[in-house]
Amino acid sequence: MINMIEAAKTQIDELVRKAYESAAAEGKLPRGQTLQGVVEVPRDASMGDYACSYALAAAKNFHMAPRKIAEEITAKLDLENSYFCKAEVAGAGFINFRLSENWYREVIKAIEEEGTDYGEVDDGKGQRVMVEFVSANPTGTMTIGNARGGVLGDTMASILEKNGWNVWREFYVNDAGNQIDLFGKSLEARYIQLLKGEDAVEFPEDGYHGDDIKELAKRIRDEFGDGLLNLPREEYVGKMVRFGIDYNINKMKGDLKRYGISYDRWFLESELHESGYVAETVKLLEKNGYTYEKDGALWFKVTELGAEKDEVLRRSNGFYTYFAVDLAYHRNKFEERGFDKVIDVWGADHHGHAIRFKKSLPALNIAPEKLDFIIMQLVRLVRDGETVKVSKRTGKAISLADLLDEISCDAARFFFNARPDTHLEFDMDLAVREDSENPVYYVQYAHARICSLIEMLKEEGHDVDAVKDIDLSQLSTEHEIDLIKQLALLPEEIRAAARDYDPSRINRYLVELAARFHRFYSANRIRGTEEPVLRARLKLIDSIRVVLENCLNILGITAPTRM
Repeated sequence: MINMIEAAKTQIDELVRKAYESAAAEGKLPRGQTLQGVVEVPRDASMGDYACSYALAAAKNFHMAPRKIAEEITAKLDLENSYFCKAEVAGAGFINFRLSENWYREVIKAIEEEGTDYGEVDDGKGQRVMVEFVSANPTGTMTIGNARGGVLGDTMASILEKNGWNVWREFYVNDAGNQIDLFGKSLEARYIQLLKGEDAVEFPEDGYHGDDIKELAKRIRDEFGDGLLNLPREEYVGKMVRFGIDYNINKMKGDLKRYGISYDRWFLESELHESGYVAETVKLLEKNGYTYEKDGALWFKVTELGAEKDEVLRRSNGFYTYFAVDLAYHRNKFEERGFDKVIDVWGADHHGHAIRFKKSLPALNIAPEKLDFIIMQLVRLVRDGETVKVSKRTGKAISLADLLDEISCDAARFFFNARPDTHLEFDMDLAVREDSENPVYYVQYAHARICSLIEMLKEEGHDVDAVKDIDLSQLSTEHEIDLIKQLALLPEEIRAAARDYDPSRINRYLVELAARFHRFYSANRIRGTEEPVLRARLKLIDSIRVVLENCLNILGITAPTRM
């Protein structure tokens, strides 16, 4: 796992410390001091590739002007065989460093050696993290909100894998509670109406009125005929619910597979109830002194942990609330299955619940920092400048399946992977365009163009050579230098994306890498150049190909070789 950004910063630290020791040994600087400071990339490229602030930080303890300290250190810097060709003092006491050919060579070498693993870091140290995402109720179709949560969760999981975590993807199925009772009543009513007519039974006012319930009722009739009504009501409604949930879960799995998403486990809420784990979790809260009774209900004193209001755990009718079940589920994640970190991807309407929920964890002896949330904002689909609410094909509220009938999975995944904390305006017209305005097409075209060029050069007798056999000093134009610097950034981008829970960083990185490649290709010939230049540029574009494919794989998007 080679990170050349990190390697450059580490080497500057080592060079500066050795230079200080040399200057101190000659009496130029005070002995026995510890240097502090940071190494950064200057905003102004004219100031160098890296800058360090050690001299500024040392001024007080050294009782010297920072610029004088910087001058003495710089005079003793030994840059031979380092990643740097030049160092100079700037401003009040910064030391600026310029990269040498050695560093650029090592970037290309790292990509050659690591291949599909290039970009990986090991911040996670193999710790176990669960990413729970989508988790839609199994009572209907996958929505556009589910579509956004799906790609954000799946991409975040892939980024964490690249960041050294042992990742588990989970879908939580709410197959218990009030919504399932309503689901059962809705199926029962539609089933009876199919058998005995619309007036045979009144449809529940708070039931599920969608056409998908009617379609499910028809499937139940086709499966069981009219025989269900010969059974006790509780038994036949239970069969309907189980049939409907199983059917909807299988449909969800199919839609998500089409979307490029699979899970390690589909966890059923009913398991928590049937095992007694919800009741056990509530008893633990009682034991820890965090409950009280009021109006026949059992309440959770979460205000004692900093929340703005208490929560009901068990209603007066004896049924456990969603909050209680969620506590049991997360206790299961941490205590029973031993995850070191859990990340939940929730919609904007769950923001307040997320805050209260995280504050609740100490009552279960769970450290709150083990749980984090990605709260995603709403999506608005737009076509011809107008909001899209229904599918062209079905005339109903547009679902994930409907969307994937209109645009490619690649475009959907790229567009939905925008910053989760911002509202997303999904331009359906842009998503199907085949030009540089469409960012996913722009990136994929860069990859395909490189593949075609490599194939063409191979047919002309030019293979991609190993770094050791190439004179990479031939890569000296502004476009080539910019490209190598962008290639070197990938490990840092993966680290930042994992740290900030912002998978959209990979989108932006890809677009910028593609843009730098297109600029390079427009200004620099490969075919027909002198042999040393051709071989160096061929190696460069092959390195770009590897990194483009690595990032597209993180996003779950194809890397086409022809377009």
